[in-house]
Amino acid sequence: MSAVTPYLELRQATRERDRSLRDKVMSLEEAAKLVSNGEHVALGGCTASRTPMAMLWALIRAGTRDLTVSRSIVSTEGDLLYASGASSHIITSWFSQGIVWGVSKVMRAYTETGRARFEEWSHMAMGLRYRAGAMGVPFLPMRSMLGSGVLDRAEGARAMECPFTGETLLLVPALNPDVALIHVQRCDAFGNAQIDGLTFMDVDLAMAAKRVILTTERIVSNEQIRRAPDQTKIGFFTVDAVVEVPFGSAPHESYGLYEPFYGHMDLYAEMTARDPDAGAKAYLERFHYEPRDWADYLGRIGMAELLDARRRGSSINDD
Repeated sequence: MSAVTPYLELRQATRERDRSLRDKVMSLEEAAKLVSNGEHVALGGCTASRTPMAMLWALIRAGTRDLTVSRSIVSTEGDLLYASGASSHIITSWFSQGIVWGVSKVMRAYTETGRARFEEWSHMAMGLRYRAGAMGVPFLPMRSMLGSGVLDRAEGARAMECPFTGETLLLVPALNPDVALIHVQRCDAFGNAQIDGLTFMDVDLAMAAKRVILTTERIVSNEQIRRAPDQTKIGFFTVDAVVEVPFGSAPHESYGLYEPFYGHMDLYAEMTARDPDAGAKAYLERFHYEPRDWADYLGRIGMAELLDARRRGSSINDD
């Protein structure tokens, strides 16, 4: 994934896209067809925040294979991508279920046996790689990772002497994913998206990717979006699909709406603790393959979990 796409190729691909103001609403299953086997898919959000879980759920159910996946920080979704065969190559700066549960046992089982690859960069490097992709430049310079063992694992980084100061800098290559999957709190049918809380790397992600699939807790009117234009972080011209999915990050969180489903996250950790392979497969069967639809998936997590996550998440609003 060290290859960088030349600017003129990126520009031509952008000119060929349909960036018109049009209704882009579709189902999860229809959006899943916009992702092809072997593509580079970037995920919005960070760790257990605004993970596009419903879209990943749909891709796993569709039997999508051999994706290269990148994200700022990866949590349980990385485990499920490995265990389902949807991906065997993940590029990120940290890979763990979360601080509470420690380093991912599923990730260790797959990478230590050579069945999957965890390509590690620093968090700064991940951000600058997406930023370079969004700017249409082949790389950006930084100081992070110099003198660190992480640099030995980072394919494609190059050191250079600064032409102004003579200092050593590290150049990190741009990332231009084929598809970005981003979950937001609300957007209109055209794809103008508003994000509450931290935006993480999502704005750059949307600009760097060749296609963008938005999942959203709610589709609202364009008039409502226009009432708070400063909250619109992703413009419609970058977006190709809009899917309305309530609790679309479950069991992860969506700021201001619901917090992580801690009971369910504990269940996942328990299922994968002793035998990560068997545990992850059992989890996939129960929560990804068997449910009739997303509502059935949420039902299997449980109404009590949903209500508790909603109560904790919405308590930040003084209403």
